[in-house]
Amino acid sequence: MRISTQQYFETSSTKYQENYSSVVKAQDQASSGVRVQTAADDPVAAARLLMLQQQKDMLGQYNTNIDTLKNSLQTEDSVLQNINTAIQRASELALKAGNVGISDADRKSTAAEIGALEDQIMGLLNTKDASGNYLFSGSKTDTPPYARNNDGTYTYQGDDTALNLRVAENLSVPMGDTAKKMLETSANTGRTQATPVLVPPAVDDGKVTISAGLIASGVDVKFADGQPYTLKFLSSTQYTVSDSTGKDITSEIAGNGTFDSTKEGGSTINLRGVKFDIGLNLGKDVLPGAPSDALVKDREFTLALKPDSFSVSRTASNPSAAQLTGGSVSDPAAYASTFPNAGLVVKFGAGGSYNVYAQPYTADSKSIANDTLAAGATSITVAGVTLGVTTAPAPADGDQFLVGATSNKNENVLDTLSRLRRTLETPSDGNPAAQKELKDVVARSIGNLTNAYSQIDQVRGDIGARLNTLDIQSAENTSLSLANATTMSSLGNVDFAEAAINLSLQQTMLQASQLAFVKISQLSLFNKM
Repeated sequence: MRISTQQYFETSSTKYQENYSSVVKAQDQASSGVRVQTAADDPVAAARLLMLQQQKDMLGQYNTNIDTLKNSLQTEDSVLQNINTAIQRASELALKAGNVGISDADRKSTAAEIGALEDQIMGLLNTKDASGNYLFSGSKTDTPPYARNNDGTYTYQGDDTALNLRVAENLSVPMGDTAKKMLETSANTGRTQATPVLVPPAVDDGKVTISAGLIASGVDVKFADGQPYTLKFLSSTQYTVSDSTGKDITSEIAGNGTFDSTKEGGSTINLRGVKFDIGLNLGKDVLPGAPSDALVKDREFTLALKPDSFSVSRTASNPSAAQLTGGSVSDPAAYASTFPNAGLVVKFGAGGSYNVYAQPYTADSKSIANDTLAAGATSITVAGVTLGVTTAPAPADGDQFLVGATSNKNENVLDTLSRLRRTLETPSDGNPAAQKELKDVVARSIGNLTNAYSQIDQVRGDIGARLNTLDIQSAENTSLSLANATTMSSLGNVDFAEAAINLSLQQTMLQASQLAFVKISQLSLFNKM
C-alpha cells in the first residue's frame, strides 16, 4: 500500500495529539486524585456517582432540618416549662382563695396575682420563634394563637395542623405543637350543673344548695346516658336519686342516700363519676330533727351535664333586619352526627327556603341540609339545633347567619384563669349565693388547672421523645454519609500507584511517537541513492 507524505504527516499529527491528550489526562488524574472527571471516563461509575451525590445533598438537608427541629423543640419545651410553672402558682392561689375565713379584700389581692399569671401565660402562648413565626398557631404562623374577647374569654385563632420537616427518606417530625392540641383538648372538670326545681311562686332561698359538680376523671358513660337525674330530699339527712327514666338509683351511691351536713365530707354525693356537695344554710336557730326536716323535705334538684351554648350572628350585608336567636339542642343524635365542629351557615332564599352549610362557607360549598320556613314560624331546626326566628321582619332572600357552638367538654387554661379572676373580684362576704358560686368556681379551677398541667406535661414528654428520635436519626444520617463518602471515593478517586504507572506509560508512549515521527520524517528516496 502506498502512503503519501501528506497522509503520513496527518496520521502522525493525530496520533501525537492523542498521546499528548492521554498524558495530560493522566497528569490531571494524578494531581487531582479524581478518576472520573467526565461521564465518558466511566459511564457506569458516573451514573452511580451522580446518584450518590444527590443522596449526599439530601443527607445534608436532612441534617440541617434536624438542627432546625432541635432548636424549635427546645424553645417550645422551655416555653411550656414556664407555662407549667405559672399554672402551678395559679393552683396554689386557687387553693388559698378557697380557704374559709379570707375576706373579699384578700380575694381581690389574689385575683390581681392570678390576672398577672393570666397575662404571662397568654404572652408565652403567643411566643414567636427566631424567624418571627408564632410557635403554637399550627400552619397559621403569622396569626397569634390566642386573642382576648371583650367578655374576658379567649379565642384560639390558629389551626390544628402542625408543621413537619423531613429528617430521613421515610421520616418526618413535627416542628412543634399547636395550642389547640395542648389546651383546647384539656378536660373541663366543671361541665355538670345542679339546678333547683321550683314551682312558682316558690323561689330559690339558698337554704338548700347542691354544688355544680366536679368530674373526677372523665364522665362515666352511665352518667351521660342516665342524665338528667332528679335528686329529691326526704329530710335533712336523706335523699333519693332517680335517672331520666324515673328509675331509683340511690343504692348506687355510697351512703345509700344518707348524709350529714355537720361533718366534713359527710354531705358528698358521688354519682357515676361526678361529685356533688350538699349545703344546708337553714339558719343558726333551726334545730335538728323535725324543724330542719320541714325546711328541706321535698326539695328537688336536677343533676346533668351542661348543654353546649350557641352564638348566632347575622351578616352585616343582609337585606333584611331579621334575626336568628338562641339555640338549644333538640335532637342530640342529629346534633352529635351532623353539627360541624367549626359551626354552620344558614342562608335564606326566596319564599322562606334556606340551605345549611358547614363553615367556612365558599362559593363551592355544598349544602348539608335544606328546608323551607313556614309562614309565621318562630323557629327552625338545623343539625339537631333549634333556633328562634323573628317574624317581623322575617328572613328575606339573601339573608345569611353564622351559628357557632361552644362545648363545655373542654376548657383552656386562659378561660379557667379568667373565670377564677373575675369570680374572686366579685364581693361574696355575707352572700350565700355568691359564696356557693365561689366554691364551685374554685373547685372547678383547681381541677382544670391540674388537667392543663398534666396535658402540657404529656406534650413535653412527646417533645423529649422527638428529640431522642432526632439524635438517633442524626447518628444514622452520619453513618450513611460516611458510607456514601467511602463509596464515592472508591468509584471516583484514583489509585495513586496505578495513576503513577499510567502516567509513566503515557509519557513513554508520547516519547516513542515523537522519536518515530522524527526518524520516519527524515527518510527519502535520496537517502537510498
